[in-house]
Amino acid sequence: MEYIFNNETPIYLQLVEKLKMQIVSGELKQGQRIPSVRELALVARVNPNTMQKALTELESQGLVYTERTNGKFVTQNQKLIHQTKKELAKEKVQKYLDDMKNIGITYEQARNYLQELGGKEDGITRM
Repeated sequence: MEYIFNNETPIYLQLVEKLKMQIVSGELKQGQRIPSVRELALVARVNPNTMQKALTELESQGLVYTERTNGKFVTQNQKLIHQTKKELAKEKVQKYLDDMKNIGITYEQARNYLQELGGKEDGITRM
């Protein structure tokens, strides 16, 4: 996953979001060992302290756990992963609807755009 950061949100929160996406999408599998803080920081091009802060946040949310001397792992709690996926989807949909409202598009029009532009293949956009 490519890491592109914006200036509107603290980098560690953007890292939390990106890592959550990797977990809920299955890119990072349940029970999988996560690369070290240094490895992740190198890939994301961030300070290791920033990456550690992101991982600590994920751990506090229960999506990541630490095994002493073995490293960090993705949770095996499928219910939590599903719940997190649903929350992320809800946030994305709400942002879309808010953006559409801000440019003068009604809910019905926004829904029609999704149907029109969304394609038919698993609801994934094919533009």
